[in-house]
Amino acid sequence: MRNILLLATLLTGAIILGACGETSSEYTIGKCFLIFDNSTHQDATLASAMNPNAPGIFCTITKSLKGGAPYLNFTNSAGNSSSALLNALDTKRTIILGYNEGIIVGYGAIGLPPTFYAFDRECPNCFDPNDIPMRSKPLSIDNSGIATCKACQRKYDLNNDGFVTSGADGKRLTRYHATTTGPFGVLAIN
Repeated sequence: MRNILLLATLLTGAIILGACGETSSEYTIGKCFLIFDNSTHQDATLASAMNPNAPGIFCTITKSLKGGAPYLNFTNSAGNSSSALLNALDTKRTIILGYNEGIIVGYGAIGLPPTFYAFDRECPNCFDPNDIPMRSKPLSIDNSGIATCKACQRKYDLNNDGFVTSGADGKRLTRYHATTTGPFGVLAIN
């Protein structure tokens, strides 16, 4: 009995130690925080990417100032663009859009139920947030759910967890935790 208990203890220890090998997190520890209530703004461009019944449409989100007023800008993979003036409640919230103030959101077209993604808009293989001066390497998106880096020519599959699909091997897209309550609901990213 004692040998069996000793063997069980050793096996359990080996399993635990083996589980502590190199791991890769699905999400980044980078800074991104956004809460945007689209029931208030009714932005159709953003709504198209937050619709689980129409997966494969993705939307870039960036910030800007127009006449001193803060806006969020939306451009989806279908070629539609719009802007939303941030209201008083929006401006009370801290809005950080990834490494260089740009993210991509949308439901992937692979898998059931579809997965809602939020990716950083910067190429994870070219952009370095520690460079001085910092040089943006933004991704462009197309209507097939592919994000492309102009600098390295890598293509990333937005529908499939941001993996490299063309070009040199490299890191997949930087991903953030994200939820949505529907097309004209709340988008939350952290």
